[in-house]
Amino acid sequence: MRLHAHLLQLLAPFRAGDEVVPGARLVGVLLEIGLGWRFRTDEGDINVEVTLLADTERFAARTPRLALSYRAMSAAAARSSKGKALCDALVPIVAHNEDAVLAAIEREAAAEERATPGGRRVREVQVETALEPALDSPSPFFTITPYVGCVIGCRFCYAQAPIGHMRRLAQAPVVPWGSYVDVRVNLPDVLARELVDAPPLPIKFCPILSDPYQAVESRYAVTRSCLAVIRAAPPRPVFVLTRSRLIERDVELLAALPAAWVGASIPTLDDDVREHFEPRAASIADRLAFLRTLRAAGVETFAVVQPMLPGPVEAFADALAECVSSVSIDVLHGVQGAGGDFADAYSEVATEEWQRERAVALAAALARNGVTTWEGDLPPSLTTPRV
Repeated sequence: MRLHAHLLQLLAPFRAGDEVVPGARLVGVLLEIGLGWRFRTDEGDINVEVTLLADTERFAARTPRLALSYRAMSAAAARSSKGKALCDALVPIVAHNEDAVLAAIEREAAAEERATPGGRRVREVQVETALEPALDSPSPFFTITPYVGCVIGCRFCYAQAPIGHMRRLAQAPVVPWGSYVDVRVNLPDVLARELVDAPPLPIKFCPILSDPYQAVESRYAVTRSCLAVIRAAPPRPVFVLTRSRLIERDVELLAALPAAWVGASIPTLDDDVREHFEPRAASIADRLAFLRTLRAAGVETFAVVQPMLPGPVEAFADALAECVSSVSIDVLHGVQGAGGDFADAYSEVATEEWQRERAVALAAALARNGVTTWEGDLPPSLTTPRV
């Protein structure tokens, strides 16, 4: 599915670089956690996302078939009314193009269905871009996403709703979260072309849409191929986060990078709790083991604890201190499809109060172990202030 081209066609005849409406220049398209466009204004960047009208009850503006919403990427843009005004101004442009674009999407989806009747849970897709600038971070970096969808399928994952919207807009088969993944098979080739001119910003293998080392990586090796492309290009930091021990396959490759940060998502030390919430992810012992292996190879290691799940706090901090130099702590952002998982014995875990209290306790325990804690997209040692 040529989503990049279809999104641009929704704004035709405007192209990237054009001032689509007064004071708002089109920077590019959004293909990560939502579909839409990036605009640059005097107050800062604004993301405008597009979904099927039937998929949402909340939007800033609408056409007959699509809903537009916006997200301001700076405090100044958030204080202004430009986001809503931009969505309103885009309505006649999108409305003029939407029937033709949605018909083209329908034709492509039908062709894919004929090629793979019933839809494939693992689909090979082509992409037109590899590096996505992170516009909402105080420190600039790129994200790269080898896979969309995740067969690890943690039911509390907050990516499932926006990815579901993306799939419905693209008329992809609607199947349960955790049962599908799109493999961006040409991503390494596209990345190699983009790195020729891209600034030397950190590249984050985006764990929001999927795990870069989920099971299909053992067959397709898209993540490994991208790392090899980065190693052959001018040096830049690389950030990888996973729940899978498959990353040990690439220890030598990661250690050969001039600046690699590798982390594990570890929400608890209790593997019975992990089994309850993340039954298809690596065990806690396996995650700690690959962190120790990478650290011994000279790779900078970290952990992300999100959401907070039950288990011994002090022992958890001790275990992390043995294999990482820093930890990012964050709380549960909605139960998503995991309402049943948080029932009965785990009902208190889903409350904001429990999540916040546990986060404070873990941060204090890590501090006693001399482990740095951080918030945001990247560890402090990897951040570079915007200019």
